[in-house]
Amino acid sequence: MKYMYLIFCLLISTLFTINAQEIVSPNKKIKVIVSQKEFNEKPYGQVYFKILYKNKLEYIEVMPNSPMGIYREDQQFTNNLKFVGESKMQEINQKYEMISGKRKLCANLGTEKVFKYVNSNNKPINIAFRVYNDGVAFRYEFTEKTDSLINITDESTTYVFPPATNRWLQTYTESYEDFFPFSDTGKSDKDKQEWGFPALFKINNNPVWVLISEANISKNNCAAKLNNATNPNEYKVSYASPRDNFKQTGVKTNLPWRSQWHTLIIGQLSDIVESTLITDVSEPNTLTETNWIKPGAVSWIYWAYNHGSKDYQKVVAYTDLAVEMNWPYLLIDWEWDAMSNGGNITDAANYAKSKGIKPVIWYNSGTSWLEPTPVDRLLTAEKRAEEFAWLNKIGIYGIKVDFFAGDQQDMMKYCIAILKDAAKYKLMVNFHGTTVPRGWARTYPNLMTTEAVYGAEWYNNKPVLTSKAAVHNTTLPFTRNVIGSMDYTPVTFSNSQHPHITSYAHELALSVVFESGFQHFADRPEAYINLSAEPKEFLKNVPVTWDNTKLLDGFPGDKIIIARKKAKQWYLGGLNGKDELQTLKINFDFLDVGNFKLKLIKDGLDDKSFGVEVIKVKKGDILNIQCLPRGGFVAVLEKLSTMKN
Repeated sequence: MKYMYLIFCLLISTLFTINAQEIVSPNKKIKVIVSQKEFNEKPYGQVYFKILYKNKLEYIEVMPNSPMGIYREDQQFTNNLKFVGESKMQEINQKYEMISGKRKLCANLGTEKVFKYVNSNNKPINIAFRVYNDGVAFRYEFTEKTDSLINITDESTTYVFPPATNRWLQTYTESYEDFFPFSDTGKSDKDKQEWGFPALFKINNNPVWVLISEANISKNNCAAKLNNATNPNEYKVSYASPRDNFKQTGVKTNLPWRSQWHTLIIGQLSDIVESTLITDVSEPNTLTETNWIKPGAVSWIYWAYNHGSKDYQKVVAYTDLAVEMNWPYLLIDWEWDAMSNGGNITDAANYAKSKGIKPVIWYNSGTSWLEPTPVDRLLTAEKRAEEFAWLNKIGIYGIKVDFFAGDQQDMMKYCIAILKDAAKYKLMVNFHGTTVPRGWARTYPNLMTTEAVYGAEWYNNKPVLTSKAAVHNTTLPFTRNVIGSMDYTPVTFSNSQHPHITSYAHELALSVVFESGFQHFADRPEAYINLSAEPKEFLKNVPVTWDNTKLLDGFPGDKIIIARKKAKQWYLGGLNGKDELQTLKINFDFLDVGNFKLKLIKDGLDDKSFGVEVIKVKKGDILNIQCLPRGGFVAVLEKLSTMKN
C-alpha cells in the first residue's frame, strides 16, 4: 500500500505543472499569485489565484488556490486555457475627489498586471489584476471584435476560504434587505446557498479580514451573487438569474468586452471600513459640471405614517421641520400625484421653496411592484426628458426611484440611463429597492445614496427589527456601508408600527456611524422639535459627507466607534450592539498635536434620556464611556486655539 501511495503521488506530480506569477501591492503587504495547472504536460488547463497577506513578518494565506474562468454561450474559457503572455507591471496612481462619501480626497494607487490566454479554440481572453494596499481587484476581458451580440452566461470564478473561517453574509435577495448574521459554517437555513454582496470573512484565528464585492458595473454587465452549495467554504460567482419577463441569462454584448471588477478589500477591520476600493476601480466622473450637486440632510414623511405624501398639510409640517432643523431638503414620497387637503404637488414645491427648502420627489421605476404611484414616468428616454423638464419647471432638486426588478443587465442599463438623464436636468438621485452600490457614485456623482439595506423603514413592516436592530446596526458599518452610501433612514426616537428598544443616544449616533449623501431623518416633527437642546443642536449641524473616516474600535455585531472629519472638526459615533452594559473606549491617537474640546452626548439615566459632558482631551488620551444596553454616544471634537506668549 505504501508503494502504491508513492506511485500515485508521483503520477499526480507528472500530471500537473504550475506556471506562477506574482503581483505585490505598493506597500508589499498583499501578494497575489496567479498560476495555471496543466494536465499531463498539455498546455491547456485551469487558471487559479491565491492571496497572501503579510502580518508582521510573515505572509498568511488568506485565500488558497481559487479557480478562475468565464462561460460564453458559444464557448468556454475555464479549464481549457493556455498562457500566451503578460503585460509589464504597471503602477496605477490616480488621485480623485468625491462629492459625497467617507473621504473627499481619494487615491487609486495599486499595481496592475494583465495575463493573456487563449482557449482550445484559440480565442483570446485577458485577466487583469490590480493589487492595492487594501485589497485586490480583477476582471475578465474579451479583446476580439464582433458585430453580433455574444451571450456571456456565467463564471467559474470561486473564492476559496480555509475551513472554520468566520463570516457575516446576507442571504441573497434582489432588494438586499436582510441581515448579516454571524456563521462559522457557511451554511444557510434557506433552500438556496446564495449570498449577496458585500460578504465579510475573517480568516480563521488570524487578524485578517476580507470583504468581497464588485465594482464598475456598466450597461454591458449584470450584477452577480455568490453560491456555496457545492462546498460551504467555496463561494462561486453567479450571474443574475432570469426573471419572468426578462429571460436573458447573464449579459448580451458586442466584443470587445470587460467584466465588472471583482473586488476583495483585505486587511485589518480598519482597512475594511476606511477603504475606497469600490470607487477607486470605477470609472472617473463623467459630468463636466458638478457645482449643483449638494449632499444634505432631508426630512422624510413616509416612516411615521407608513404611507405616502398625498396629504398637503403633512408636507407643510415636514417642510417646517426642515426649516426648524436647518436641513436643506424635503422628500415628498409616493402618492404625491394624488395630493389633496389644501394643495397639490406644485403648491407643495412652491411652499418648500418659499421657506428656503429644496424638494425631492419619489417615483416608481415601473419595473417591479406597480401599486404605488406615480408609475411609468421614467421607463423611456422620451418620458424621462418630459418628466425631468417638468421637475425643473416646478423647482424639484432630486428624485427617489424605487422598486427595481432585480440585478439583470436591463436593470443596470436602466439605472445608468436614469443617472445620465437626471444629470442633464441637474437632478440628484436616490435609488431604492435596487442593487447595492457598485461604484456609480464616482462615475455619476449625482447619485446621492442607495437603499439596499434592512433599514429603519422595517419598523413599519415586521417586528423583527425591534430585537435585532442593535446587532444589525453594529454590523452594517463593516459590511453594507463600506461599499457606498446607505439610505437606512436613521435617527428615529418615537415608534412607528413596531417599537424601538435602542436608546435615544444610540439612535442619535446613527447620524455619524451611517454614511449617506442624502441622510433622511424620518421621525415625526415633534420627535425632533421636542429634543433637549444638545442633541437637537447636534442634528441641526451634523454633516452628511466627510473629508476623512477612521475606525477607532469595533467588531461586527458587538460595538463600533467611528470618527469622521469635516473641515476642522471630528465627529464621533459609538454604538453598543449588546443587550447588556458595555464600556466603549476612545483612544485619541488619531488626533494631531494640541488640545481639543470634546462635547459628548451619551446615554442618560435611562434609554430615553441623554447625558452631556464637555472634556478637554489630547492625542494619546483614552476615554471610557459606559453605554446602556443597545446604547451609544456622539461627540464633537474641536481644536482649542493656542495663545502665544
